[in-house]
Amino acid sequence: MTKKTIFDTQVLGHPAGLFVLFFTEMWERFSFYGMRVLLINFLTMTLIGYNPGWAWSTENAGALFGTYVMLLYLTPILGGMIADKITGYRWAVIIGAVIITLGHVSMAFETEFSLYLGLALLIIGTGFFKPNMVSFVSQMYKDLPEKKDAAYTIFYMGVNSGAFFGMMLCGYLAERIGWNWGFGLAGVFMLLGTIQFWFAKPLFGDIGSKPQTTTDTPQEITHNEEDKRNPFTTVDKILIALAAIIGIGYALNDPLSKIWNIDLFAWASMPALKGQYVMVIIGVIAFFYLIGSRIVRYTPIVRDRMLTVVIFGFFVVFFWLAFEQGASSLVIFARDNVERELHGNWATIYNIFNALLTVIPLLLITYVLFLLIKKTYKKIFPAVIVLLVCFTLVWGIAVWMLNRDFKTTAYSVAYKAYEQVDADNHTTYIPITEENRNAHPELKIVERTTIIGVTDARLNVGQEIKLLSKNNKNTSFAYADTEKVQWAKQRGTTLNTDNGLIVAQVKEERDNWVEATTSWFSILNSFFIIALASIFSRWWDSRFNPPAAVKYGLGLLMLSIGFGLLAIGAYGVTQGIKVSMLWLVFAYMFNTMGELCLSPVGLSYVSKLVPARMIAFMFGVWYLAVAIGHKLAAVVGGQIENITKEYSLSTFFLIFTIVPAVAGVLIILINPFVKKLMHGVK
Repeated sequence: MTKKTIFDTQVLGHPAGLFVLFFTEMWERFSFYGMRVLLINFLTMTLIGYNPGWAWSTENAGALFGTYVMLLYLTPILGGMIADKITGYRWAVIIGAVIITLGHVSMAFETEFSLYLGLALLIIGTGFFKPNMVSFVSQMYKDLPEKKDAAYTIFYMGVNSGAFFGMMLCGYLAERIGWNWGFGLAGVFMLLGTIQFWFAKPLFGDIGSKPQTTTDTPQEITHNEEDKRNPFTTVDKILIALAAIIGIGYALNDPLSKIWNIDLFAWASMPALKGQYVMVIIGVIAFFYLIGSRIVRYTPIVRDRMLTVVIFGFFVVFFWLAFEQGASSLVIFARDNVERELHGNWATIYNIFNALLTVIPLLLITYVLFLLIKKTYKKIFPAVIVLLVCFTLVWGIAVWMLNRDFKTTAYSVAYKAYEQVDADNHTTYIPITEENRNAHPELKIVERTTIIGVTDARLNVGQEIKLLSKNNKNTSFAYADTEKVQWAKQRGTTLNTDNGLIVAQVKEERDNWVEATTSWFSILNSFFIIALASIFSRWWDSRFNPPAAVKYGLGLLMLSIGFGLLAIGAYGVTQGIKVSMLWLVFAYMFNTMGELCLSPVGLSYVSKLVPARMIAFMFGVWYLAVAIGHKLAAVVGGQIENITKEYSLSTFFLIFTIVPAVAGVLIILINPFVKKLMHGVK
């Protein structure tokens, strides 16, 4: 099948194969973001409670998560090379998808070994899958470059759709039913996406079936001639290997040293500096020497343009450092410090908004599905059946979720607690459970009231019930039915600890009630991207389109505003006090606006500014900068507990207010210098 015949079967003016890739990417992003939004929450939840986790500190959870996301951005470099030289894009996608599926299945078992195995498989699988889906689209449109931008826009809508529904549905199942349900659902959709892609092969012909023998990147003749005079020397290759080994070694050593006290770099320690940081400094010096020595070998114009990429890469670290708090510290903040329980009219408003937020995008995606089915059901009937199964599952879970929230009833309940006052005159309350009735005779016992939501039972005023805490700080509780009571007792026996069951009494039935899940806030990024992308696109196409460096600066300043709002909202917050969810909603809005400012200034400028022989290397530099930003985000985000305890929650958010603001102002100030370095490249 030729590319011409591939374009014979079209949906919305594009080959039907593009929409198969759209849905394949959608299910992969569904699984990726569905798991991603759960991991930090799961690792840091208490051992005992309504939905317990592993009770890790946020520091340890951040170390593991940071290494995971850092390696996710490095393995695609290797995966792309393997596809180019050995497997071809199609087999690389299939291999990656199968490995990712196995990773999610492994994580659903919730054991220590299965979690680490699952994360390792996800890293390897993503290395094969991520770069080659984009390359697949590129190869499909090789002879029609004028349609490529529109194709990528459609493709990335699949990315955002998958992220949106993955975080919404996996998060809801995990927090309401159990973590293994969330991890498992991610694996189910990755498996179905793999099967769908396999059965849709007839739409692709020979595209992606064989390794690429040439590059699609157009470069100037002068660049190619100059490349021949600047080959990678033996010293260059040694420096690349050294920097790579140190970088991967640090990524692995960080969680090893913090969680298991295994320090691979203890031998390099100095009196004032840990060994891993000594090695990082050596690696950074080697890497910057490598970049500098490569750049100076080129002519002044090429040298200046490559320096521009290095400048952009430097500032992108600060962007991801702040933006990726959405996967770590903002998850903890939403869980422990945001008022997610809504009553009365506010509950009704939330339920209606959430229903519209869920149903309208799902209707639009379903419409695209039926357009695809109409054109292709005779050619790829098995793939169509798999897609219908996927959408039946998504609609079923979505309707179940919305119905469950709409029919939840609120009750005011009372329970006994120990009152504890610390040296700073801060008061905390320790709920009295079945097993700690006499644990603190020195403390005063008081009656506390709380509101709980009950979905599948009807309670009576005066009825004695059991509660379980829903977070680490005993500020939110859930009704424990008979099955949950037995489960809590069994878990307490297994762990040889208090089962956490709190005796309470129903005081009155209240009006309607709903609780937003912790993961619900994470979908706001995808929502705001879909809502605001067209506005920013029109801005970039207008005569007011700012230069690349200014877009960078605006993106960083938008981030600063978002975290500034959180710093204001969290001011004076102590244990037990929660802030309005609107602070977090507006923070996500500004963070997304920052992402939309930054997104045009990325890999596209690498391809525009860098000569052919250096393009793969500079892509690697770019992904390394992104990986470092993600790793730093998780490491610094993991300090939320320590910084809040030592200073305040507001101080923690001020870090991500000040750092992006300074970086944003700085890159705007050097814009004239950057424009000069670009030598006319737009």
